[in-house]
Amino acid sequence: MRALLVVNPAATTTSARTRDVLIHALASEMKLEAVTTEYRGHGRDLGRQAAESDDIDLVVALGGDGTVNEVVNGLLHAGPDPEHLPGLAVVPGGSTNVFARALGLPNHPVEATGVLLDALRESRERTVGLGLTSGTPGSDDEAVPARWFTFNAGLGFDAGVVGRVEQQRERGRKSTHALYMRQVVRQLLGDPHRRRGVITLEHPGDEPVTDLALSIVSNTSPWTFLGNRPIYASPKASFDTGLDLFGLSRMSTGAVARYGTQLLTSSPERGPHGRHVVSRHDLTRFTLHSKVPLPLQMDGDHLGLRTSVTFTGVRRALRVIV
Repeated sequence: MRALLVVNPAATTTSARTRDVLIHALASEMKLEAVTTEYRGHGRDLGRQAAESDDIDLVVALGGDGTVNEVVNGLLHAGPDPEHLPGLAVVPGGSTNVFARALGLPNHPVEATGVLLDALRESRERTVGLGLTSGTPGSDDEAVPARWFTFNAGLGFDAGVVGRVEQQRERGRKSTHALYMRQVVRQLLGDPHRRRGVITLEHPGDEPVTDLALSIVSNTSPWTFLGNRPIYASPKASFDTGLDLFGLSRMSTGAVARYGTQLLTSSPERGPHGRHVVSRHDLTRFTLHSKVPLPLQMDGDHLGLRTSVTFTGVRRALRVIV
């Protein structure tokens, strides 16, 4: 097997020595070319090159969810074709690693590498569904290029938190769960739309749902992790179905306390619930419109401001080694 290893040298939880050990272990089982990313979007470029190559069977992403997202978007630049495109393997190296953990991989990179090597020897793989976003036809954002996401996306509040975290990281702060929680509080205090929502959900065949203050789209469950605690915004979300949506029509102090507690105590059987909660399961295509430009995030990557985003759930989009 010929494989391309995409290494993010800034991965939060792997040192240079650890990466060398992982590369040596992988190279013992396959013909491996390792490339270190040098700029934002480099992982996407490398994934595209692998997709267009005739002799690469597997792409291994060593890094966090952002690295995985870039590689996936490169692999699928011309659309999904799991029978012919290289497969994907993930070695978690970020602070949260939602995609890898949702696939059932250990959160430790060395342990995950061992699992992947066993999976390769035993030919264990699965084909997962992914989410796709695009600019909505007829909106100001219709020319925005389509982009894939692996586990979640959000328009509005949670994307604002992601943007604040990225600003802190650019100032040299380390990405930690404590940093995320501080930015959640700051976003709450600074968000002008949390009391009166500006987001409308449009789904074919249903009445529009207006005035949402929060909108989170999940492609799998859990939505994220707080340390070792999984957080379930949409417990039914799965790599084998369409997309799920969790929304809130109110984010007053009381509502935030109530639904925040429900998120922290959520389980695979029960997520947030109540009269201000909007939940949708297994959606193939829907649109989120906003009265004002709001931040958009996908897989924890802040992508700027949008007023209208169309989401598509694509089943059996990518072959992954598990």
